[in-house]
This record gives sequence, structure tokens and C-alpha cells, in this order.
Amino acid sequence: MALSIQGGNKRTAASVLVMTVLALALTACGSDSSTTTAVNTPKPNNDSPVVEPQPEPTPRSISLKHVSRYATGVFEQSAAEITAFDAQSKRVFTVNAQKGTLDILDLTDAAAPTHIGEIEVSGIAVGATVNSVAVHDGIVAVAIESSPKTAPGYVAFYQAADSRYLSHVQVGALPDMLVFTPDGKKVLVANEGEPSDDYQIDPEGSISIIDISKVMAPTVRTADFTAFNDQRAALVASGVRLFGPDQTKKHPGRVGDYPRASVAQDLEPEYIAISSDGKLAWVSLQENNALAKVDIDAAKVIDILPLGFKDHGLDGQGLDVTDETKQIDIRPWVGLHGMYMPDAIAAYEADGKTYVVSANEGDARAWGEGNVAYFEGDLSQGFVEEIRLKHLVHKDGFARRLGDDMPAHLYALADGAMLDPNVFAYCGAKPGNKPGDCRADEQLGRLKVSWTLGYKTKPDGTPLYHDVTGKENPTGRWLMYDKLYAFGARSFAIWDQDGALVWDSGDQFEQFLSSDQCKLRAERDLLCADFFNSQHSAVGQLKNRSDDKGPEPEGVELGRLGDKTFAFIGLERMGGVMVYDITNPKQPVFQDYLNTRQNWELNPETELAQVGDLGPEGLKFVPAKDSPTGQPLLIVGFEVSGTTSIFEIEQQF
Repeated sequence: MALSIQGGNKRTAASVLVMTVLALALTACGSDSSTTTAVNTPKPNNDSPVVEPQPEPTPRSISLKHVSRYATGVFEQSAAEITAFDAQSKRVFTVNAQKGTLDILDLTDAAAPTHIGEIEVSGIAVGATVNSVAVHDGIVAVAIESSPKTAPGYVAFYQAADSRYLSHVQVGALPDMLVFTPDGKKVLVANEGEPSDDYQIDPEGSISIIDISKVMAPTVRTADFTAFNDQRAALVASGVRLFGPDQTKKHPGRVGDYPRASVAQDLEPEYIAISSDGKLAWVSLQENNALAKVDIDAAKVIDILPLGFKDHGLDGQGLDVTDETKQIDIRPWVGLHGMYMPDAIAAYEADGKTYVVSANEGDARAWGEGNVAYFEGDLSQGFVEEIRLKHLVHKDGFARRLGDDMPAHLYALADGAMLDPNVFAYCGAKPGNKPGDCRADEQLGRLKVSWTLGYKTKPDGTPLYHDVTGKENPTGRWLMYDKLYAFGARSFAIWDQDGALVWDSGDQFEQFLSSDQCKLRAERDLLCADFFNSQHSAVGQLKNRSDDKGPEPEGVELGRLGDKTFAFIGLERMGGVMVYDITNPKQPVFQDYLNTRQNWELNPETELAQVGDLGPEGLKFVPAKDSPTGQPLLIVGFEVSGTTSIFEIEQQF
């Protein structure tokens, strides 16, 4: 699919409209600036036509222009993550995880954002840190993580204009993303409930719904997942990933599958999108590859919607899978599937229907990665689901990787794994436990996949074991993979309100990033293809993320301009922001890509001030009516470079 950036006359209709309104005002007032009305001034003619406010003009296309940035000077410690903006005070609030606080920037002059203070939350709980922020009509809502993170967290409220503390409430474990309902009367927060590093403690995930109609005395109700605990089999059959371990139950040893956590423990809310009427919410369950649907008034999860899997074996849905070669090779791989696993999501209306937009990042469960004992076979020390394909399938089985990268739970499950030659013959797999060139570095070998999915199972979901020759054998202990599942989908997607896929960008991101049309830096003078799928924290290295999740779309923000809706998608690893017109959810149109990493040859750890923006995390759209410049803006927090950058949205009419 060919992609092109639409251009046009950059003299905006908005400026013409403003000039016309000013002219009318001056004509009406004449040269008299007095506000006193003469006694004999005739009353207005009530029959005179009423001048209606003019609608905001609709751009033909848009593009991004970098305006300014504020730099903390802190590298790779998440010193700038989620951003929010208060229109009244012209203040930007940026989560600074490195300090555990909320940085406050004055954006009165958008060309020179100035740090004017911070909100710190240690007074709410010992060791508490800020996780996320949202703003509505002068009220700042802050999600606060407790220490340890498995304990209940908090949401606190402050006054935007002067940072005055108002109130706080206790919510679930690890509260992260939070959002106001459109009327500003409620705040919803995703309580992720991540496990401890060794997975010994695994809190239940939930969504807290906070009524702030009386902000000095907010009240909380919780939408949890306990009602789904007895629906595990049906949820798994529908495609919801439920695979976390229950470490409170002793594993029976190397005799098969491991005990599972409850559904409520396994589900981990990540991000929330709300319908325009404030009645429904959708919550991304990233690791579970699903969405939860919530009735806000009832404070109840009413459905769990599996997102299915992307078939990377189809044309237009391919990907580059190896960091070992310098040749960019985006192509389909039969038998390989992507788990959408969205991070950020957002909702909008089109033709009277609500749609959910997702940034399909992918996120493996990898707890206890630093515990040597786990990789030596001690299941009590964590849970790691990702593994390179070449280490998953090998004629000598799993024991050879013990003490290196062999997940203890996989080693307990089986002696080894092989590829089904009926599916993977195209890359060299042969009958009799011979994976062939499929596991070569130049093929699929270095791609990280999940071992928890893709092997053949019995109707009850337990492994269908094979012997070492590749034959089905109940006394064997080998897994047969006829599908492989990679993390994320390297795309953004649009879903209907029931979780059905409406549109996916396929391989457009990687195709564009490898094309001659794509240029890097604010000046757009450096070829993207020379740094394709680079890592955000390293000197520009061609393709060093191809074996992981590629450009890794993570953040998404929507903005309305005139009669059109636009999506802004942040690419965490490659960096930069993709822009699409999504007015028609079935036919989005690419608009622009801007990446303000300014120097790709310097080491960002030692030359951070010269590098620019690395690792976009949180994006915030500011409409023209709220903007200090009178033009729509996009504010982006970059977690790796610790910068908050301001972009003007240029409209072509």
C-alpha cells in the first residue's frame, strides 16, 4: 500500500475567519472605546438577524511541527512519562517517575516551557510515587503507587492553578492510567494489580470509579473481575489469555501443567477509554489480549472481549523478524501470529457509533528475570513467558538451556518442543523433530515468542504430548507447535464497541519507516530506513528491535479538528509520532510522521542534551480554543530522554 503525506495551502481558514471577525468587531465599535451607553441610544432591533458562531473549519490534512521542549536532563529513568494540560492556567503536568513526582510546566509561552514546581505525594503514603495524571476543568487527578506496589494505591486531587491539595481516596493495587468522564463528575482508574517480582503476591486487577461531584469528599466504587472466576474455561476458549501461575499452590513437579491464578488475579487493567455519553468504558487488558467493557453507573464489568490474533502469514501483515541481517525484509511468515496486546486505547464516535482505537504494543510477562534460581528450575522465583524461537525448538530439548534462559515453568511442562512440519516446511522444518532453517538467525530463530500458546492441546486445553520422533504419544514429553505467537502487532487498530476488529494498519508502520518517503529529525532530512527499528536508548542501530516488537506502538491520542478525527500514535522504540485521519473508521488515511530524535550517531547516555526526544510515552491533544498559541497542539512526554515536547498541528485547507 502506497503511503503519501498530503500537502496543501498552509494559509489556514482559521486565520481568515479570525480576521473577518475582528473586522466586524471594529466596524461595530467604530473608534469609540467607551463602554458607556448614551441615554438616547436606540434599542437594538429585535428583528435583526442573529449572527451564529462559525464552526471550526475542517482541514484537508494535517502535519506536525516541533515547537519546543523542556528537558530534565535525566536519561532512561522515566523522568517524563504521561502528560496532561490545564487550559485555564496554561500548565502542563508531566509524570516524573524518576523523582516519583509530578512536574509542573508553565506553557504560557509555548516556545519556552518553564518548570515552575512539582507535586509530590510522599505525604499520602510512605514511599508513594506518581504513576499517571489527568486534568479536567482545573482539577488534577493523580494516580499514586504504594510501596510495595502490590499494596492498595491512591488517587489524589489537586487544584491546577496553584497545586493546592484537595483530597485523596484509596483504590486498588498499582493504579495507573486514569481518566475523567466527559462531564467531569467521575474519575476512572485502572488498577493493574501486577504481581511481585517472584510472583508470590498477585493482587486482583480492578477499575475504581471515583465520584468527585464533591471533590473535597470523593467516594469510590470498584468494578472487579471476581464474577468471572468461574468462567475461566469459556474465556480461554474465546481467546482471552489466562496463564499466570498461582504460586501459593505447590507445583507437583515435572509432571505437566502448573497451577493457574484466578481470573481476577490474572486480568491486569492497563488503559481506559470512555464513551462520549460517559456511560460505558473499555479497559485494555494488555497481557490478556482483551478488553473489559464496563458499565460506569453500575460500577460493573459487563463483558470481557478477546481481541483475537493477527495472521502474520498474510500479505500486508508481514514483519521484519531478525536483528542479525542489515537487509530490511518485511514479509509474511506462515504460522506466525501477533497478539495485539494494546497498551493505550481511546474512544470516539463516527456515524453515531462508538469505536475504540488501540496502540498494539505487546507486553510479555517477565517476572523474576534477574533471579538465577528461576532459570535453574525453581518455579517459586518468578514467571517468564518469552523465549527466542531457536531456544524453544531444538533437537536436544530444554535441559541444555537450564541456568541460561530456560523458564522454569516451561521446563516443568515438557522436555522439549518442535515445529509442525505441515505448517513450517516452507522455512525448513521436517518430520522427526527437525526444525531446520526455521530456527536460523536469518529466519525466525531470533524472534521472541510466547511459549504459553501455539502447541497442540487436548480438548481440555492440556498439552497433547509427542515423543522425540514427533509422533503423538501420551507417554512423551515434547510439545508440538503448529502456531507461533509474537508480542504485539506492530500496528494500531480500530475496534467496534463489542471488540470486533474494524481496521488494522497491517504492516504500514514498518513499510513506511523503510521507505524513501520517511525522514527523521525536526528538519526531516535523515532517511528513516538507515535507522529502521532502532532502539530508543542506544546509538542508532539498524534493526536491533526487529526480533522483539519492531517500532513498538505504545501511546495513542485522538483529536477533533472541524468535522474530522485524527489519531496520534507514539512509537516507543523507533520513536516519533504517526498521524492518521480516522474519521472513517473503515478507511483511515495516513497524514504524517515526525521523529524529533535529532542525533542518531551520539550515545544518548553521555550526550543526552544533543540527542533530542527518545521513547514517546504519553500524548495529549490541545484544541485551538484551549491553546496558548491559538493553534492546536500535541504535548508528548518522552520517557527515555526525560523531555516534554510541544508540537504544533499544522492544518492544510
